[in-house]
Amino acid sequence: MMTALIGALIASSAMAEETRVAAISNAPANLTALPASTVGRVLKDAAKGYQYQWPGVYFDAAFEGRQVYFNVGAGDVILRVLVDSVEKARLVKPAAGWYLVDGLDNAAHTIRVEAVSESQAGPNIFGGFALGNSGKVLPLSQRARQIEFIGDSHTVSYGNTSASRDCTEQQVWATTDTSQGFGAVTARHYGADYRIEAISGRGVVRNYNGFAADTLPAAYPYILFNKADRDNSSNWWPQLIVIALGTNDFSTPLNPGEKWQTRAALQADYVASYVDFVRSLRARNPDAYFVLWATDGANGEIQAEVGKVVAKLKAAGEERVHFMPVNGLTFGGCHWHPSVADDRTIAAGLTAFVDAHPEVWAARKKPQ
Repeated sequence: MMTALIGALIASSAMAEETRVAAISNAPANLTALPASTVGRVLKDAAKGYQYQWPGVYFDAAFEGRQVYFNVGAGDVILRVLVDSVEKARLVKPAAGWYLVDGLDNAAHTIRVEAVSESQAGPNIFGGFALGNSGKVLPLSQRARQIEFIGDSHTVSYGNTSASRDCTEQQVWATTDTSQGFGAVTARHYGADYRIEAISGRGVVRNYNGFAADTLPAAYPYILFNKADRDNSSNWWPQLIVIALGTNDFSTPLNPGEKWQTRAALQADYVASYVDFVRSLRARNPDAYFVLWATDGANGEIQAEVGKVVAKLKAAGEERVHFMPVNGLTFGGCHWHPSVADDRTIAAGLTAFVDAHPEVWAARKKPQ
């Protein structure tokens, strides 16, 4: 009888300490702002908070106490809420307002709110973290390593968690999870912060099937896709920049009316423009190591042209650049995109290269 009672008390105590994440109708009036570390491109707005649109943006904070609050604005987004690096909730298109995370031990904690969906249509808003009277602000340790991932839908993680290749537009959105993509997997392996600077459907000189929109290099310099504000982050100097661009340039035939009369003309424009893009990145990141990777899609055309890009860069004296072909993916995600298993394969290729080249991490995080 006593054993059963002790067991019941233990179970009750465990339930009492279960972490809960829930929307609240009214936030306490005495909240204290909890400083956030932002990783990814954000536009700070005094009234709204942080506006963001590129995939994979995340917000971190550290505190002591049993509960913490955070605020989100309206927008179609999937947010992953982690406490002490453990996912506690996944909020799908959350209502705007305040959310309470409670049921924590009265101890030191970290919290992360991470966007894992793609938001091409418009920016989302994160309103920040806050503490009640009983909480205490703690300093957040800074990670020494930073990796930037630049690309298209493969880097976005387009439909990577889908169990089927046949997906509606809504299913693509719902099954896209950058936190399970190769970028996040690689960064976690090295304890690094990461940025995902990628847009589905975009190429170097040509978007998917020739549709009209900014190419990735044209959109890249800006915080939001409206191109109103350029990104000049003072705390972002990645040692490693991983780029995958070319699938959209070459995966479809040229259409009448496109500016390239022949495939050879498209290839030449692609190579020259890709080289220029890497050189522009080098100007800002003088010590970064570049890895350009490509699948064996489009009958090998993508790999052949990316190989030319790397060869041209090396011929001009670029030493810190590597070409990584990726073969044998299953493309089990939506619309024949890489699956989560494929993402792990890509990440394994990247980590194998980096582990064999520890000089990657020798780059200064910030130019002197």
